[in-house]
Amino acid sequence: MTKLDHLEVVIGLEIHVELLTTSKMFCGCSAAIFGAQPNTLVCPVCLGLPGSLPVPNEKAVEYTVKTGLALNSSIANFSQFHRKNYFYPDMAKNYQISQYDLPLCDGGYLGVDINGFTRQVGITRVHLEEDTGKLFHVGKGGRIAQAYYSLVDFNRSGVPLMEVVTEPDLGSPKEARIFLQNLKSILEHLGVSDCNMEQGSLRCDANISVRPRGNKELGVKTEVKNMNSFRSLERALTYEVERHKQILEEGGEVEQETRHFDETKGVTTSLRTKEYAHDYRYFPEPDLVPLKIDSVWIEELKRDLPELPDARKMRFEEVYKLGAQDAGILTSSKIMADFFEECAKSYPKPKIIANWILGELSYRLNQENLQIDESAVTTRHLVELLKLIDDGTVSGKMAKDIFEEVFETGKLPRIIVEEKGLSQITGEKELSTIIELALEENLSAVEDFKKGKQRALGFLIGQVMKLTKGRANPALVNKILQKKLEELK
Repeated sequence: MTKLDHLEVVIGLEIHVELLTTSKMFCGCSAAIFGAQPNTLVCPVCLGLPGSLPVPNEKAVEYTVKTGLALNSSIANFSQFHRKNYFYPDMAKNYQISQYDLPLCDGGYLGVDINGFTRQVGITRVHLEEDTGKLFHVGKGGRIAQAYYSLVDFNRSGVPLMEVVTEPDLGSPKEARIFLQNLKSILEHLGVSDCNMEQGSLRCDANISVRPRGNKELGVKTEVKNMNSFRSLERALTYEVERHKQILEEGGEVEQETRHFDETKGVTTSLRTKEYAHDYRYFPEPDLVPLKIDSVWIEELKRDLPELPDARKMRFEEVYKLGAQDAGILTSSKIMADFFEECAKSYPKPKIIANWILGELSYRLNQENLQIDESAVTTRHLVELLKLIDDGTVSGKMAKDIFEEVFETGKLPRIIVEEKGLSQITGEKELSTIIELALEENLSAVEDFKKGKQRALGFLIGQVMKLTKGRANPALVNKILQKKLEELK
């Protein structure tokens, strides 16, 4: 045991989720901001102009309550918006409308499975606020410290933003990644956000510290920002764990600060120190009345909750007879689970469907960095291809080649087969002629077979497949070839 083996890692997450509403949090501007020209989806309210008054978005409140219910939180009957006062150029009002001591959702938990053990990660709160604008730093590296000047786009200002804050219950970077993946899956199944991390719909900050194992007092923490993927989250926190331990090993003290994760270099760098807690001078938002949440409405929302990932995973295991691992991967993404179930409606072999989705399709999606609904392969494509294998039109190997073209072009498998003449040769008479040719061209292999060398059979099957350009039915080739070789003995 090294002298630092007694240290344990403590991680808490702050997750910001842009809600999938039509309009912004306190005005009627469109919340569909991705791809819009800068500063075109704005109005006096989201620009903070004098005299403008906010009106809360009921759908955003509903989505936040649904999330709280899914996370086993207590839903408040009385909640209130506050002004969080601070200055930053991306916030026109110099305050953010947020929630302070009276959030919509209090407490709760979400399980994280690690090597068969489930850790219940506590939820501190789920509250609702408005998003800020977005700064673009013009200069080398796109970082504020290297910028010549900055531009601000207020399109994002006022978009409904839900914040999920966890307790410091996570014990490793891997646990943090799995927690965020589980939360993302729940949010997708609820339909409250598209959770697109690259577009900023799901953003995560992490607080990390180390302390002597078993000690209740937290160590000095650092906050890590700019983690825009699950991989980035785990990499950044892994780096921070080693950095903290190295400082302590050398007899130093960890400094409380906010750090930025450099995706390219795989390291964190200091942004600013945090010697004292910020004083945001919270006070109740005078332009908004408190929210009174009706208990009957909460019960209605609870009854209307969709099937969540854990329940769906269990159903996939029971109904489709899938293994726990396959069912878990499929249901970790709502769109992937939906894709699977749509295929299963018209093709009654769920295990084969799962193998293709988790094998060939997932491999190509990862290569192209695409989601399943962004690719040219639809449920119709996959089902048609599997039926072509079943009816003997194509072999499994041919199907993989056809799948590649389906992925690239979006053509239906049957069309590709017809255009390229790829249908499997299944006629015994035609195959017999080809097999006889293969035997005549490979007499030494025939002699090896006669001497009992079974590898010769595999070689001859390969030669037949080569002559037919892979179109011969392998099982039929094996049957005819063995018969002819026995006759030659």
